[in-house]
Amino acid sequence: MANMFAFAESRGGVLRKVALEAVSAARQAADATGGGEVHALVIGAPGVASCAGALGQAGADVVVAVEHADLARYSPEVFAATAAERLKTGGYRAAFFAASAEGRDLAPRVAATLGVSMASDLTEFSFEGEALVGQHPTHIGKVMTTVRLAGTPAVATLRPGAVLVADAGRTAKVEQGAPTLDPSSARVVVTALGGKGDAELDLADAPVVVSGGRGLREAANFTLVEELAAAFGNAAVGATRAVTDDGWRDPSTQIGQTGRIVSPDLYVAVGISGAIQHLAGMRTSKTIVAINKDKDAPIFKLADYGIVGDLFEVVPVLTEAVRKAKAGA
Repeated sequence: MANMFAFAESRGGVLRKVALEAVSAARQAADATGGGEVHALVIGAPGVASCAGALGQAGADVVVAVEHADLARYSPEVFAATAAERLKTGGYRAAFFAASAEGRDLAPRVAATLGVSMASDLTEFSFEGEALVGQHPTHIGKVMTTVRLAGTPAVATLRPGAVLVADAGRTAKVEQGAPTLDPSSARVVVTALGGKGDAELDLADAPVVVSGGRGLREAANFTLVEELAAAFGNAAVGATRAVTDDGWRDPSTQIGQTGRIVSPDLYVAVGISGAIQHLAGMRTSKTIVAINKDKDAPIFKLADYGIVGDLFEVVPVLTEAVRKAKAGA
């Protein structure tokens, strides 16, 4: 029986979906190795401990809440030192982080501090004896690499959307913690967060992603994508690299090998041909729908459903159909 650790990422005092996925992964790992406890670490401004209820439902037995007025935003040095200290003293078998922008920065820092190996961007994992075995997409998603971590604790980041969040029905015990490093002594200070506003879903949190490409012809036509996303009500808007390079959309919305990697329940590609660079960022989506007038577009080889047609005719009809379906739900 071994205990598992999960880092619960939050923003503005609110848990991110990837936090629940990390806890659910830790719960799965604990149950698969004898039923140990899951301890979740959440760091933020005073009041962040209120997230304990949701973390318990996702599978946490203990929530360690580190609250400090200077930790409302991510502090690389403080977060890493605090997480590493907890892992060093807790005797955990494995530690799970999200492969989000924050997690990709934090997990390697923690692993380096502890002197252990880590596996990044896992889409699946299991235990073989004492080793954590994970699946990691490589070569732009064309190859699945199997990685094996035998050290303790095994540190892993999980691709957003790769783990199903289940209701574990637990009530977590809350422990108040303190930052290992004084926030005022940190050399790196995050002063602001760019990108989307607080009211908009982040690409990593959205169950539906609607993306647009060069087929939209000009930036003004992205309203078609935005209206379809709004019709779903729980969708975020993404874009291809060509679109962001041309200044049609903010770079934070770029999906692909050099942008964001997403795994939503539904991915709708509008006017996207399917360049390898873009496919690397969304090919693990649960269901993919492609709309393109070119029947030979590479995107159709990956899509679960394809609509060959003029997007300027198809998307408005689809948007209206989604609105009606939502209204009747």
